[in-house]
Amino acid sequence: MSETNPKNKRKYKLHLRVPVEPEEGKIIREQAEKCGLSISEYLKKLGLGYEPTSIIDNQKVNELAKINGDLGRLGGLLKLWLSDDRRAAHFDKKTINGLLKDIEETRTQMTAIMMKIINSKK
Repeated sequence: MSETNPKNKRKYKLHLRVPVEPEEGKIIREQAEKCGLSISEYLKKLGLGYEPTSIIDNQKVNELAKINGDLGRLGGLLKLWLSDDRRAAHFDKKTINGLLKDIEETRTQMTAIMMKIINSKK
């Protein structure tokens, strides 16, 4: 059983209440979740002039890093084929065209994710 150390516990002298419409409360809750904060911490930071950073941006960057890795692997396969390496001798034109299509689809995915990040900042 753990005891709370009274010296470490912060005592607040003032609690603020903010009446909001249900839709406003939903939006505030969603924004706080995007920042990885509780609603009270989110509102406190905003009120004190801080601009909370979204954890969503970090997730999107991780998605882009994965896609970038996929593009690198696809590019490596294409380079192997173009170098006339005997290990790639079994690749036919259909396989190469499929590879090029995969690269283009991956680029499209990356562009879509980047646009989501840009649009979420507005």
